[in-house]
Amino acid sequence: MKKIVVIGGGTGSFNILSGLKNFDFELTSIVSMMDSGGSTGILRDEFGILPPGDVRQCLVALSDSPLMRKLFEYRFSKGKTLNGHSMGNLLLTALKEITGSEDEAILKASEILRIKGKVLPITMDNCHLGAELQNKKIVIGESKIGKEKVNKIFLTKKAKIFYYSKKAILNADFIILGPGDFYTSIVPNLLVKGVTSAIKTSKAKIIFVCNIMTKGETKNFKASDYVKELSKYLKNKPDFVLMNNKKPSNKIIERYKKEGSEFVAPDYEGIKKDFLRRTDYARHDSNKLAKEIFQITSY
Repeated sequence: MKKIVVIGGGTGSFNILSGLKNFDFELTSIVSMMDSGGSTGILRDEFGILPPGDVRQCLVALSDSPLMRKLFEYRFSKGKTLNGHSMGNLLLTALKEITGSEDEAILKASEILRIKGKVLPITMDNCHLGAELQNKKIVIGESKIGKEKVNKIFLTKKAKIFYYSKKAILNADFIILGPGDFYTSIVPNLLVKGVTSAIKTSKAKIIFVCNIMTKGETKNFKASDYVKELSKYLKNKPDFVLMNNKKPSNKIIERYKKEGSEFVAPDYEGIKKDFLRRTDYARHDSNKLAKEIFQITSY
């Protein structure tokens, strides 16, 4: 059974894991620990925990329990105290208080959700994300990054790779980066001490899944720009690049344009296919991606 490690966070990791779990892979999701917005940010400030939001999404993606998936994704919409909070975030916080550590909390949540695979934090060190924007302004905090183009990204303090995450990378057959918010979900993992060296030491092939649409942080980026920027932080080039070559409808394109987003031109020499999901949003079809990755791993 091929060992697949997915490094990232947020809806990007959720999407790709949802497809991969239907194949005969040994899956490990290594999750970014720099989220600072919404329910996650509040719990991080009030309880001094590592951010639970991206962990929650990856756990839910790998879960085989429909009811527990709904429970972990339930978000309160009433009440002064609970309004905006995700039940999964609250449960992970409670499990951390009970077990005494975030990694034990994730392990217990994995048992509750009956997940296929493992979910691991990229680091156990509490650090935040910073960025130098194109206008040279410095901003601190993941939630403050994304609307304006980024020159470079950095961590506010040193963080080292979690032991079990390093072990998973070293033993991997394939490592998948992306899709997801480039400078807030993907790149931050590569800034953690020990990550790029572990990837380099590993014999794993690297697969990069390029985004379908840009965001403010990657304004005007084509696929080749994503690969170039990734290679800079990775200190290596990916072995495979998956790019969607199907443009969303004009209606969707126009809606994203109002948000400062545009279609990512597949101008790189990689695998170009229709990976688009048929919805009102420009998102990858998790099953199409998983099938392509299965083909790559079968070479």
